[in-house]
Amino acid sequence: MTTPLPRHLRRLTGQNAIVTGASGAFGVSTVAVLRHLGVNVIGIDLKPAPGVIGCDITDDEQVRQGVAEAVERLGGHLDLLVHYAGVGPAVDIGRAPDVHVHQALEVNLLGTWRVTAAAMPALLRSRGRVVITASLLSHLQLPFAGAYTVSKRAVTAYADCLRAEYGSHIGVTTVYPGYVDTPIHNSSRATGVALDGLVPAETERDTVMAVVRAAGAGRAPRDVASTALGTAGLHLFRHFPGTTEQIASFQIGLLLADGAFADAEIAQGLHARHGSPAPQPTAS
Repeated sequence: MTTPLPRHLRRLTGQNAIVTGASGAFGVSTVAVLRHLGVNVIGIDLKPAPGVIGCDITDDEQVRQGVAEAVERLGGHLDLLVHYAGVGPAVDIGRAPDVHVHQALEVNLLGTWRVTAAAMPALLRSRGRVVITASLLSHLQLPFAGAYTVSKRAVTAYADCLRAEYGSHIGVTTVYPGYVDTPIHNSSRATGVALDGLVPAETERDTVMAVVRAAGAGRAPRDVASTALGTAGLHLFRHFPGTTEQIASFQIGLLLADGAFADAEIAQGLHARHGSPAPQPTAS
């Protein structure tokens, strides 16, 4: 005997959805879950695949064409737009913005904005829903994640403004995943400043199901974390920012005293500012 789906998930059956970052870790899993629930899904990603339209979301014209094609494939009706596309470069926040900073803003913030704007006419017709994936790091300051943090904090502001101006006709939810081990962290690992172990880990499933539950809720929730611990963290970060900064500063000091990031060239200045010997590049 088949167990019936919960009511909030049954609501999704027969809906039409677009998922950005659909070839990535979260995107692939979310598309699979939505299709299992009877949702018609078209993906958008820099890497095209079956059911995924190739589209660079930093390019205005590609976004217009890609979203138009996706809506057309869905029969001209769109109920749900889920945003996952994102990058997470490692940068020194005290240096002039480089190509990696511009990419983070173009993809994480403006890419979300472009795709939503292109999909807005269809969403308004259906009184649809937008689920925007931010991050707990949008309110937690960790070293070398500045470009990601700034872009994701901006994404949360974009979601809030979108809700204020369009919330009478569409639902807008912001989801705040914690640290999930996906390829987005490859950049920081390659630079020698990986965030592994600095914040509590969550699973890919935590994020995917948080997004799916938000999409299927009778009324769009405003802010959603992926886990109970993430919910507690989000409350702390948003309502006690001074305490959050003190905790982060203390943790950074402990890490540096323990020799964290010792082989990373990008970390030399941070070590020097904290009074520890500047790490020397490893001899080749």
